[in-house]
Amino acid sequence: MQDLTQGSISSHILKLSGPIAIGMVFQTLYYLVDLYFVGQLGDTAIAGLSTAGNLQFLIMAVTQIMGVGTMALIAQASGRKDRDDANLIFNQSLTLAALGGGATLVLGYGLARRYMGTLGADAAIVDAGVTYLNWFLPGLALQFALISMGSALRGTGVVNPTIVVQILTVVLNAILSPIMIAGWLTGRPLGLMGAGLSTSISVVVAVALMLVYFVRLERFVVFDRALARPQIAPLKRILAIGLPPGGEFALIFVYVAITYWTIRGFGPAAQAGFGIGSRVMQAIFLPAMAIAFATAPLAGQNMGAGLPDRVRATYWTSVSTQAVIMLLLVFVCQWRPSVLIAGFTDDPVVVAHGAEFLQIISWNFLATGIVFTNSAMFQAMGNTMPALTASAIRLILFAVPAVWLTTYAGFELWHLWYLSAVTVAIQAGFSCWLLMGEFRRRLDAPLPQPVAPRA
Repeated sequence: MQDLTQGSISSHILKLSGPIAIGMVFQTLYYLVDLYFVGQLGDTAIAGLSTAGNLQFLIMAVTQIMGVGTMALIAQASGRKDRDDANLIFNQSLTLAALGGGATLVLGYGLARRYMGTLGADAAIVDAGVTYLNWFLPGLALQFALISMGSALRGTGVVNPTIVVQILTVVLNAILSPIMIAGWLTGRPLGLMGAGLSTSISVVVAVALMLVYFVRLERFVVFDRALARPQIAPLKRILAIGLPPGGEFALIFVYVAITYWTIRGFGPAAQAGFGIGSRVMQAIFLPAMAIAFATAPLAGQNMGAGLPDRVRATYWTSVSTQAVIMLLLVFVCQWRPSVLIAGFTDDPVVVAHGAEFLQIISWNFLATGIVFTNSAMFQAMGNTMPALTASAIRLILFAVPAVWLTTYAGFELWHLWYLSAVTVAIQAGFSCWLLMGEFRRRLDAPLPQPVAPRA
């Protein structure tokens, strides 16, 4: 365990966020590598991959329920130096991971075609998406185990083992993708089947490596069969903190699904442009997301230790860092957005759609960074409902006008992108107002003092 209750706040954020950012970069390469080679297969394949890949937001929503609850509770237990509670939460989290992985496989294979049929612009895109999902679903199911173990380590202030595993498995995926998708060396290209299969194989290896680390090297949180038996009280604690962040990711899934449904009338090129633009946006957000991921355990340990001044200092350090990062990203997307899209397709229509999306949507980057940090602070304080409330309001403000736009004769794609940017700014402002109220309630009152370490 790394003690985050002492020392420089900014130094802790940088030390935690650096490895996290590296891990996120390599994690994102899973999808960018696949996107690059699938891009050579044409617009239909890109649209199928992107539309099917949106299902990952739903899986992320469910894993966030488990992951955020696990991280926050273990961070607070680490701040109190309460190893018994940390171990109980970790093993209960693994139980949730097993249940979530099994449900993903059953529901995924049962509903894949119905899901694609709702969002795909034509039958070819539906078939392409189903093919990808059939081989991608095992990797999605195993994400539950990865999130459980990684969240437990992050709560204790340890991030390097997770990063090393991510790097090794992404390198494996980068090797497998051209072999399986394009048929390098084998002469037998598998297309979208290969894209899903290469990612799933890589995730299997990642889970195996994390298991080896926990068995041989980890000492603060460890596997314990007795503690893994389902217990109502700790499960309720995990779910109480984790359900709202899971709801936030579910709302992202709904937002993207509404967007695909809204733009389906513009054809495969528009869906492909949005798909590539969205993936690129996720990739360039990685530094800001890493700051938020570092903020949560740092503030959480200081909450558990009863140090309100350090909790506030963590927030303002995180927000100022986010502002610098996001303003730089706005400049990049305003300057040459087409360069970011052209690396994945040579279709000028797709490039034009993707560049327009990035150029307009970049105006909400600063607000997005604030939302990231606010959500991390709500997680650290153990009350994540306000962040879900802000996200739900944003979705309503986007969805209702978006559906109306489809009935408007002069509807253009840029209308939708400006609508999205404005609603994120509203979400950020409302989230800040809720967070300041939480600060007054939670930090101005005396915080619970840490308990003495148990024998």
